[in-house]
Amino acid sequence: MISSPATFYSVPMDVAHAAEICQWVYKPPYNIYGWMSWEQMQALGVEFGDPRLRSEQYVSVVNGQGTLCGFAQLFPMEGVVRLGVGMRPDLCGHGMGHLFMNAVVKEALKRYPDREIDLEVLTWNQRAIRAYQKSGFTITDTYERRTPTGNKPFYCMVYDK
Repeated sequence: MISSPATFYSVPMDVAHAAEICQWVYKPPYNIYGWMSWEQMQALGVEFGDPRLRSEQYVSVVNGQGTLCGFAQLFPMEGVVRLGVGMRPDLCGHGMGHLFMNAVVKEALKRYPDREIDLEVLTWNQRAIRAYQKSGFTITDTYERRTPTGNKPFYCMVYDK
């Protein structure tokens, strides 16, 4: 546990942040959350490699010194905004996930005040689930969803406004 509380803020995701995120390497079993290279993402125009998607749906999460600490996707759906999040690997597991999520939720509420906020998480990812619960999310559904390695069980978690 890191002793001093961190403060996180969301800012527009710039190209430098996007390229840095693509270099992050997570330890197993979290290594499934890595991205392809920045060059590939740009060439394919996928996710934050697409400038329009990056500006409309993605934010960088920084600390009080402006250092990149993670990112979030705020994916608008009918009546819902679905969150996708990633924290810098060296910050994971230090008890700051709920503070990180609070910054993401604040941005989602600002952009989509009338929508429900939810996210999907693999059922085995108890570290993330604890952080989401601590920041106000509740498990509302369990289902299987297709992943690059086959069907896997997921929880849907909804933010309690």
